[in-house]
Amino acid sequence: MLTELALRVVTALAPAPEGAPSTEGHAMVMVIFYGGLFAVFYFMLIRPQTKRTKEVQAMQSSLGKGDSVITSSGIYGTIYKIKDDVVTVQIAENVRVKMQRSAITERLKESDSNKLEG
Repeated sequence: MLTELALRVVTALAPAPEGAPSTEGHAMVMVIFYGGLFAVFYFMLIRPQTKRTKEVQAMQSSLGKGDSVITSSGIYGTIYKIKDDVVTVQIAENVRVKMQRSAITERLKESDSNKLEG
């Protein structure tokens, strides 16, 4: 795809053959079009995903013992112990599961965790 784009740009920048209508300005329009297309993709797809990834990483680094969490597999639990990149999550009474810190996708608010217990 990148090669095709480069070929189109080079072809558009080439001078017109003798007797052909002038194509001056077409290359600039094409560059502006592709630049605008990239900007739309960046602001609609890439930037929000990057922002969400940073938020999740910040949340994962600030986890502490006793936090109610949801794992990437949808399991609700409470953090029992954290050591480096390994988190022990208690999912039921006397049932603890070790998992990577990156497997935790969401921290529940106090009000949400009270609803689960009750």
